[in-house]
Amino acid sequence: MSSAVVSEPAKAPAASGSLLSKQALAGLSGIFIAAMMSGLNNRVGSLGLADVRGVMGASLDDGSWLTTAYAMGELIAMPFAAWFAITFSVRRFHLSMVTVCALIAAILPFIQNLDLLVTLRFVQGVSSGALIPILMMAALKFLPLSIRLHGLALYAMTATFAPNLAVWITGFWTDGLSDWRWIYWQIIPMCFIAGALVAWGLPKEHVKYQRFSQGNWFGMTLGVIALSLIALALDQGVRLDWFNSPLISCSLLVGVTLLAAYLFTEYKHKSPFIEPILLARRNLFIGSLILTFLLVVLMSGSMLPASYLGAVQDYRAMQIAPIGLMVALPQLILGSVVALLLYQKWIDARVVLSIGLVFIALACFSGSQITSLWNRDQFIVAQSLHAIGQPMAVVSILFLMTSVLDPSEGPYFSGVINTFRVFGSMIGGAVVGQLVTLRSRFHSEMLLDHAGQVGSAIPDPLSASSLGGVVAQQSLVLSIADAYLVLGVLALLLIPLALLMTYVPAPNLK
Repeated sequence: MSSAVVSEPAKAPAASGSLLSKQALAGLSGIFIAAMMSGLNNRVGSLGLADVRGVMGASLDDGSWLTTAYAMGELIAMPFAAWFAITFSVRRFHLSMVTVCALIAAILPFIQNLDLLVTLRFVQGVSSGALIPILMMAALKFLPLSIRLHGLALYAMTATFAPNLAVWITGFWTDGLSDWRWIYWQIIPMCFIAGALVAWGLPKEHVKYQRFSQGNWFGMTLGVIALSLIALALDQGVRLDWFNSPLISCSLLVGVTLLAAYLFTEYKHKSPFIEPILLARRNLFIGSLILTFLLVVLMSGSMLPASYLGAVQDYRAMQIAPIGLMVALPQLILGSVVALLLYQKWIDARVVLSIGLVFIALACFSGSQITSLWNRDQFIVAQSLHAIGQPMAVVSILFLMTSVLDPSEGPYFSGVINTFRVFGSMIGGAVVGQLVTLRSRFHSEMLLDHAGQVGSAIPDPLSASSLGGVVAQQSLVLSIADAYLVLGVLALLLIPLALLMTYVPAPNLK
């Protein structure tokens, strides 16, 4: 069994008195840029899928595997990235992943074979997904306490800023420049900048070859297969109707079984990739649950408005973009504002987290008032509440979780938390997609039944085709309203969990 400490530390790690040099700050900036690039690469590739399918001549079903392949690659990289970064050195591993991302991005628009395109997106998902855990690991390892919360605020932006900014970027490439190739090429300049900063800012270190003989390679094999199957099931579940599909049923059954086996091997191994036993600490266990469900709730700020405006109002990505920017742009300031707030001795991070959840719940309840007459302007209140609530919730939960860790445990925690992060996003997409599908069917049946009952009393009834179009539109609007309501209730249910977490005082900077 690994030697990780399982008891809850009484206080946060001691503050470091050292300040970062300009080189180290540049290196960390490069790591942050690469992590943001990773988030944008995922989301923009998904939002721009229709344009890619059009160029490739691929069907909706075939094209969906591009998103699934990337999600699979990203998820399987999360638990293992920190271990490989330590083994090869952060500088060498990070530069390798950034280079792979950029090279694949450069050739993707020229690939005409769908199977090859799917394979390359999978490889890019692995290399891109490996970049985000390094940001968390570096923030915990290198940043002194005086600015560590600001580093966590930057990490939080990968969950709050990038997904919402991606809508505008996708619209700019597809509607502004009218060049779909930039859906893939957009990351190349960011890769170059991130690589240059990391190459100059981080120290050169030797490869730790002895670690290869210590690795849990059997467990890693189980984990890679398990996470791939679970990612496949979550991403394709709505399209293939979940347990009515043998592929989804088998993938979930085998994936969950192998995941349990992988976690057991990690628990028993002397040199694990992650430390499952860390979740025995209250703040890490409860915090992981909250973060996972919080990412499900945050779909109300990105997925639901875009789905409504695209399907009901026929908005293109560039027209939907202001909805995402309402949430994204304030994060550039509000994340650090929340970090400053958490440095105050009189502040309880659990209360800040709870208030953030209240704002998010209010945003959902505002969205649940949606009608078919809504356009972009009617979402201003909901998105503004999201813009305030998201940094309060995400930065606070990260503070409460990381404060019970020793800096040496950062790499292990990075793998755990980022795996939960990807799971949360994938579960959110699956849950919201399935909820909208089921409620849309329900409302469609109710509306058609009602139309049949009153049809004879209407002097000039609609034709069958016109009636079908109206019913389809209204049932979608009602289902989106239901989804908003469910996510709002879920946000409120997370508040008691937040208050159950162990109180962590503000860092002592003296």
